[in-house]
Amino acid sequence: MKPVVFSGSFDPVTNGHIDLIKRARAIFGAVVVVVFRNAEKQGRFTVQERINLLKQSLSGEANITVECAEGLLADYMRQHGYTTVVRGLRSAHDWNYERTNAYFNKALYPDLETIFLPADEKYQFISSSAIKEAALQGADVSAWVPACVVQALKK
Repeated sequence: MKPVVFSGSFDPVTNGHIDLIKRARAIFGAVVVVVFRNAEKQGRFTVQERINLLKQSLSGEANITVECAEGLLADYMRQHGYTTVVRGLRSAHDWNYERTNAYFNKALYPDLETIFLPADEKYQFISSSAIKEAALQGADVSAWVPACVVQALKK
C-alpha cells in the first residue's frame, strides 16, 4: 500500500496535527507529511524550521516521513505517484473549505482521493494562528503544541 499524504503549512505544528498524523498512520500504514511553501503567506517560522519542528515532534515514530514542496498539491501527488491525501476537519467551516479543495484537486488529478478525519474533540479549537497569537501575548500554549514548538515560540 502506498503511504497517505498529510499536507499543510504547519506554522507551527500543533498537537492536533500530530494526532491526525498518527491516526492516519494507524489506518494507512505510512504517512508522508508535506510542508508546502506558500509565497502568499508570511509565516512565523521558515519552511526549514517547520520541517525541523515536525521531525522533532515525530521523532521515534515509525513510517512517518517529512518533506517539503511548493506548487499545487495535485501536481506533487502525481509527480510522486501518491493517490490519497488525508485532511483533518475541526468544524463545518473546515468541511466547506476542504471539500472545495478536494473537488479542485480531483479535477486536476483524477486519481487523487481525499479522506477526511474529524479532529479529536480536545483539538477542535486549536489552530496554528490562534497558537501564534496566544504565544505572542505571553500565554502558555504547552497543552496544544509539542514541547519543541513551545521553545521555538519563546525565541
